[in-house]
Amino acid sequence: MTQAAEHKSDVPDLSGPLRGPLWMILAAASFASLTTIIRKMSGSMHPFELAFFRNLFGLMFMLPWLFRVGFSVLKTERLPMHIFRSSIGLVAMLCWFVAVSLMPIAEVTALSFTTPLFATIGAALFLGETVRVRRWAATVAGLIGALVIVRPDGIDIGLGAGLVLLASASMSMAALSIKSLSRTETPSTIVLFMGMIMTPMSLVPALFHWSTPQPVDYLWFVALGLFATIGQIAMARAFAATDVSAVLPFDFSRLIFAAILGYLFFAESPDIWTWLGAAIIFSAALYTAHRESRQARLFRSVQANLVPAVENEKSTD
Repeated sequence: MTQAAEHKSDVPDLSGPLRGPLWMILAAASFASLTTIIRKMSGSMHPFELAFFRNLFGLMFMLPWLFRVGFSVLKTERLPMHIFRSSIGLVAMLCWFVAVSLMPIAEVTALSFTTPLFATIGAALFLGETVRVRRWAATVAGLIGALVIVRPDGIDIGLGAGLVLLASASMSMAALSIKSLSRTETPSTIVLFMGMIMTPMSLVPALFHWSTPQPVDYLWFVALGLFATIGQIAMARAFAATDVSAVLPFDFSRLIFAAILGYLFFAESPDIWTWLGAAIIFSAALYTAHRESRQARLFRSVQANLVPAVENEKSTD
């Protein structure tokens, strides 16, 4: 199956600048659910062991797809990039899992919003993407919204916060590598390689903190794998649809999902500052998507006008 064939399953009537954010919102909802499960299970199991089972069951969800399409999808000329993406992704995952066990979900989520800043800088420096002023402004606005939520004087810059920042920087590098891989690999192939590489890698640190899971734990492992797989595929499709720096601001929607899940499962009630910060974040992200959509339509319109003009000029030569 080619990348073009797989993308036919996407909504064809939506342009990349609109399709990408929709995929990212789905990824955000999945990752917020994943974080909630991690928080719930971290009281009885070490985060490193949870990371291993998250990878193991995520890989299991990809195996039916592998058997259906055939092992030819494993042929790649970019194995080193897959290994790099998986390695940096594992660093992000381990830091994130430990941080979730140490801090409230709202604070962890808010601090993770530094990821778009790292990614925007990286996209401009390493991928050569054109990052317009409006995207920079949206990213900064999103960070301001995150600060409104947690308020700097309320953050304990300790081990947990430091791990979230390290995870965010690593996530941004993983996001850029996914964007690079998406130019030649399908989203499902990217996620499959990630599972195949990260599962044995994550087993090593897990063995140092191993405890025998209870039967009911395996139900949670299935949920971990399901939400992780949905989130990874949706994120890969988002990056394949348009620029990294255009879709990552929509990762801020994790805040809304995290607030709802935190209230339902942990009786955490977000205050007015949380919703004010969320409003700032969403306003900035939606404005960016609107501007990108207008730019895409304008570009297509210019192309549509140029092609007939060029053909007409050639016919008169």
